[in-house]
Amino acid sequence: MGERTRLVDLTPAAAELLERLVARHGPVMFHQSGGCCDGSAPMCYPRGEFRVGGQDVLLGEVAGGTPFWIGADQYVHWRHTHLTVDVVPGRGSGFSLEAPEGVRFLLRSRLLTEEEARRVAGEPALPTGADLDRP
Repeated sequence: MGERTRLVDLTPAAAELLERLVARHGPVMFHQSGGCCDGSAPMCYPRGEFRVGGQDVLLGEVAGGTPFWIGADQYVHWRHTHLTVDVVPGRGSGFSLEAPEGVRFLLRSRLLTEEEARRVAGEPALPTGADLDRP
C-alpha cells in the first residue's frame, strides 16, 4: 500500500513559524486535545516533554516529520475532515512554544472529499499512543 492519505497539513505561515521553533527548541510535536480553555487549540511542545496518552491518535506528520497527535475523543469528531494548522496573531497558551511569539496556532478544517474518505476507509487504523515503545 502506498503513502497514507494526508489528514493534516500546515499553511505556509505555520510552516515558517514551525521551522523557527524547531531551530530554537529542537524537534517538536503537536497535540490537539479537547480540553477547556486553550486545550481546544493545537499545542506545540518540545518532543519528549509531552506524554502522549494510550488512546491518542497519530493523525500524521507535518513539515518533514513533526508528529501531529489528537486526543481520541477529538478524533471521533474530526475523523471526516482534513485539518490545516494555521497561525494567527494573538495570545495562545503559555505552554505552547509559539506563545512568546505573540501568535497562536489555529486549526482550519474541511470535509474530506469523497475520494479521500474512500481511501481513508481502506487504510489501516491510525497508530495510537498504545503503539509506542515506552520504557
